[in-house]
Order: sequence, then structure tokens, then C-alpha cells
Amino acid sequence: MRLDTSVLRTKGAIMTNAEDVKSIVKSKYEEIAKQPESSCCGSLCGCSSKEVEIMADNYTGLEGYVPEADLGLGCGIPTELAGIREGHIVLDLGSGAGNDVFVARRLVGASGYVIGIDMTEAMVARANENKRKLGYTNVEFRLGDIEKLPVETESVDVVISNCVLNLVPDKSKAFSEIFRVLNPGGHFSISDIVITMPLPAPLMTAAEMIAGCVAGALIKEQYLAAIRAAGFKNVTIKKEKPINLPDDVLSDYLSNSEIAQYRKAGTVIKSITVYGDK
Repeated sequence: MRLDTSVLRTKGAIMTNAEDVKSIVKSKYEEIAKQPESSCCGSLCGCSSKEVEIMADNYTGLEGYVPEADLGLGCGIPTELAGIREGHIVLDLGSGAGNDVFVARRLVGASGYVIGIDMTEAMVARANENKRKLGYTNVEFRLGDIEKLPVETESVDVVISNCVLNLVPDKSKAFSEIFRVLNPGGHFSISDIVITMPLPAPLMTAAEMIAGCVAGALIKEQYLAAIRAAGFKNVTIKKEKPINLPDDVLSDYLSNSEIAQYRKAGTVIKSITVYGDK
């Protein structure tokens, strides 16, 4: 995930409710989806001096990887630890241009099927264009909300998601929906952003930090508790990485003394890949 504060700047935009959050996220991701494939970067960035690599997992060389579908919006590779097998039906939440869907397709084989869900019309359109170019017949992209998935109950074997659940206002509802659509014995593998302690208020209320997958993150223990409360068992963090915001980004929101205090707390933001069984 890349973050460029110059592009995401929405000065004075304070997110006060779920609709505010969804509106800013949808707007920014519509903008990203409409960038041409030839642009220098396709994520939350504008190729300026403030572009920051927050978390970069390299898909290059991964079977099924389609570079044109990789907009650099992830914070992990959830398919690596998802236990996807041939014949599985896989659901990708926040599928974007189709990056993880196409990787999962390679794992499920000709007898499997992969569904991608995204709430952004332009992302679904871009994913479908990629699908058309590739000629794939066992993948599908649907427009929908993670808090109310357009997927039948107990109809998928594996749910994956890459740096998207932090953008959903009601995490409990999201995990309940994941539990609902999974077959008995199914499981999920989700890469996401969590925090180890509350973020400073200016970071929590900044529109660009919400769209950048930072301000919407839960404290790690709360995140795991929401998963267990939805009914999942064997909830395990399979991978964990620190995310360090550099001072030139923090200085847009925090004073020098606040930055020093933030640094003193150690690593506050982390990327995790978490697994759970139904």
C-alpha cells in the first residue's frame, strides 16, 4: 500500500460516521481505478516526493499473477497462507482490479471458481476488463458491500481479503457476513492493518488516513476478538510486519512533540495475515 498525502489531502474532512467513511473510501478508490495502466503508479499515490512504501509484498513470480491487475493496494499476500486447493470456491473481499482473484484462480484450477466483491463500480469495471483480456471463465466480479455481501449463505470454501477490512466501518458485521457465506468447515485468510494502541487524534480523523488504511484500523486484540465473536475457531496470526510512517508524512498531522511521543511508543501500526476456521 502506498500513501501520498498530496493526492489524498481532504483538509478539514473529519469522518464522523459510517457513511462519511464509505464515501471518502469509494471516492478515492474510484479515482485510483480510473488511472491508466501506463501511469507511474496505480495506488494511493501521485508519484510525488511524498510517495511512501508503507508495506510492499512482491507478487512477481507468483503463479497466476497478472501485473495489470496489481494496483499496489495490498499489505500482504493472503493466498500464500489460505490453504486454497483445486476445486475450491474462493471469495475475495475488496477485489479491486482482480489481483488476488487471478492468483487464487491458478490455485483452484479449472474445477474451481473465484468471486471478487468490490463496492466501487470503476474497480469492478476494471477487473472485468482484465478478465475479458485474459479470457478467464471461472472468475466473476460483483458489485457489493462487505457488510451485506451479495453471496449465498454457505456457498464458498475460502474467503480472502487484502488490506480492505480496515476500511469497513462495522468490522463485526463484516466478520459475521464472512462466517455466513462460508461452508461448514471453510476458512478465511485475511491480510489487514491493525494497531497496537490508539492513534493520535489527528491521524484518526484525517480522511486521507482513512482511505490509506491506517485510521480505520482496530487495536489488534479488538480485531481478533471481533473475529472470534463472529464464531470462528483456531484464529491465528500467520504473518506480522511493522508499518512505519516516516516523519514527513506524520508532520502533516502531528507537531514535533507529538511525533516524538508517537515514536517513543514503538511500532504502532502493523500488517497481519490472520487465519480462522468456521
